Amino acid sequence: MRPEQWSAFKKAAKREPGAATPVSLIVDSPWIPGYCGVSHIDFFVDPEVWFHANLKVARDFPDVIPFPAWWVEYGMAIEPSAFGSRVHFHANKTPDQTPTLLHLEDVASMAAVNPNADGLMPFALQRYRMHKQRIFDAGYTIPVVAARGPLCIASFLRGVTPLMMDIADGREEIHELFKLTTKCVIDWLTAQAEAIGDSVEGILVLDDIAGFLSGRSYREWAHPYLTQICEAFPKEWVKVYHNDANVRPFLAELPATGFDVLNWSHNISVREAREKTKGGITLMGNVPPLDVAVRGSADEVTASAKDVLAQAGGEGLILSVGGGVSPGMPAANIRALVESLASS
Repeated sequence: MRPEQWSAFKKAAKREPGAATPVSLIVDSPWIPGYCGVSHIDFFVDPEVWFHANLKVARDFPDVIPFPAWWVEYGMAIEPSAFGSRVHFHANKTPDQTPTLLHLEDVASMAAVNPNADGLMPFALQRYRMHKQRIFDAGYTIPVVAARGPLCIASFLRGVTPLMMDIADGREEIHELFKLTTKCVIDWLTAQAEAIGDSVEGILVLDDIAGFLSGRSYREWAHPYLTQICEAFPKEWVKVYHNDANVRPFLAELPATGFDVLNWSHNISVREAREKTKGGITLMGNVPPLDVAVRGSADEVTASAKDVLAQAGGEGLILSVGGGVSPGMPAANIRALVESLASS
């Protein structure tokens, strides 16, 4: 994103009086390689492919704020790789991983992650160091660092179903695991910010696994750790939370974490989200990412976007899809999103 785009995003995120509604999309490796016609493996391992793919997206859609912008990521592999998970790379899809924490009792012997030495983290940090000046010289900025959230990382290590069963059983070791993964999130975000430098003024935390919890379970097993992450960074920074699972049971409690922006599921309306959060968090959404953004026509995108804008009433909104940009979303539909705002 360009510096002036970051300024617009920041004003909307902080709900400054008179802030305009921008258009912003979470764009990352599930979508970028396919759109740019490159393989996933080249996007991950070839710095030139990565740079020019991100540059193409920025230039093709100058009125869209790509978020978090110039993100060095390997699908969801970075954080689990630092804990020693076996990561599986593929030519034309994002990587996956095999859970390695087969016995929850082994949490007691797990060491904290060192972002400068462990897994794929040092490779990502080095890419930031190597390319940041080139990005700045091209007229762009890198204002946000990103990490998967503590429950999400734990699910990579343990497996989603075993993790949910452990939570249901009230296993105390899960708190130890979440303490470890929360420290990983904070340390990883900090290391990225240090590698990039003073342009960083925000964080993006992606954790859908919290959306599998009831309100009561969320309060015990997720809220304290999400709050701890927000509190680890300056108050004036922009803090964005992505969760396009079911956040309905704890929507009212999300503003108290310290997050400024929520990117949430299209299955919960803007009206309901606004009512439950009482305007305490900026909403980033909420056009359906698959049925409309990928499979729908440009006219359907426009209609959906105008409905979102009408529900928001012109404030507290960053127009987006209800999640990240999904593979196959066509350029025409991205432009329709922009045009729907311009014509409103």
